[in-house]
Amino acid sequence: MTDRPSSRQELYARIREIGREEFILEEMVRYGFWPEGEEIPEDPPDEIERRGELEKQLRKLRQENARLSSQKKLRQEAYKQRLAESRRKQQENKERRERERQERAEAWQEQKENDIIYLGEGVSGGLNNIDGNISRLETYDLPILNTAQDIATAMDITVGELRFLAFSRSTSTVSHYIRFKIPKKIGGERQISAPMPRLKNVQIWILDNILCNIPLHEAAHGFRAGHSILTNAEPHVAADVIINFDLKNFFPSISYKRVKGLFCSLGYSEAAATIFALLCTEPDVAEVELDGQTYYVAQSERHLPQGSPASPAITNIMCRRLDKRLSEMAGELGFVYTRYADDLTFSGSGDSLRQICNIFHRTESIVSHEGFIVNEEKTRILRRKSSQLEVTGVVVNEFPTISRKELKKFRATLYQIEKDGPQGKRWGNADDVMAAIEGFANFVAMVNPEKGGELVARVKEIKQKYGRSSRGVRE
Repeated sequence: MTDRPSSRQELYARIREIGREEFILEEMVRYGFWPEGEEIPEDPPDEIERRGELEKQLRKLRQENARLSSQKKLRQEAYKQRLAESRRKQQENKERRERERQERAEAWQEQKENDIIYLGEGVSGGLNNIDGNISRLETYDLPILNTAQDIATAMDITVGELRFLAFSRSTSTVSHYIRFKIPKKIGGERQISAPMPRLKNVQIWILDNILCNIPLHEAAHGFRAGHSILTNAEPHVAADVIINFDLKNFFPSISYKRVKGLFCSLGYSEAAATIFALLCTEPDVAEVELDGQTYYVAQSERHLPQGSPASPAITNIMCRRLDKRLSEMAGELGFVYTRYADDLTFSGSGDSLRQICNIFHRTESIVSHEGFIVNEEKTRILRRKSSQLEVTGVVVNEFPTISRKELKKFRATLYQIEKDGPQGKRWGNADDVMAAIEGFANFVAMVNPEKGGELVARVKEIKQKYGRSSRGVRE
């Protein structure tokens, strides 16, 4: 390619030399608008414009390609970043969930160690209610215990032990009671449920720290300090008529719900009342053997067991309103009323005897209204003119004493033991004849110290001669 003309004269000279079209082609090549060595098109402007458009489109395509390529890389980079972020978040979530699981486990463990939220089906609904009536508790001078931790600490046991003792199961491989039957004085058998040591200690704690602080009605003489069958009999001495009622199924008739209600009425929270009631009640159970394993299957609703140290005190508290109503009713009709456990005694003299029918009707009505049942088979009336008047084993015709017939029979038994030894001898329904005669001698001494002192001395001599204990043999 020749050098570019440096002046207008050189430009004109170059055009004249090679021609106008050749000059244009040369310039287009020189400026890059046309490839070197090609012929000039017939219409250069259109061709130039067309090529310009193509170049423009090509540049756009290159730019778009570069942009798309860049976007693809950006997308790939963004994808990698999102993937890395996702994995980071997954790891964080995993660590967070593990941390939360661990925290929940630790919280649950701590809660199990410090609280009780479930004690069995049908009895756990109020365990989250720990609001008690503090003023009422203070009125009775009772320990303020409204949570499981409070109760466990006061009893000097762990919450876990408290849960174990209070848990209510319809079927269990563990029993907190030893169950056995003893003969009744009038025939038949009485079911005794004696608590195992750990539960017994807890029940004794409830008795000593809560139940014994509750004032009872003066008519109640059973299972309370300073009272006995003798104090129960003394108000009826020299009466003309003794009327005796017996409450049917006394302990089993007092249900778990009633016991829980009792503790609530004293001011304890529902949570505390639930725990106390479960510790003091149990259902009837059947022992079932399956694959070498013993299961204890509940056969009834929970109720007061006969054999628990807490049961008698609970019955006395439960009967406060019963005692009050019967005592007021008896006073209105000219009678005297006392109660020893499930034994209700009324006595009257003179004109009051005309109210005997009212005593029967109103007693049955009040007893029924208070949630108990009169055992009609054991209801009896004793008249002074026709028989000895007896109240809870004590004769009360003129003064408290023991039946002459009973004393004569007892002396005969002592004579036989002194003569031949205790083997084959019995007193009452007890298997241990030595323990039985010692207990009866002490009973006589309580009622009549003069006669009882003689009998206690004879029993002591027999024990020294034959030993402290001997099992009788059924004849």
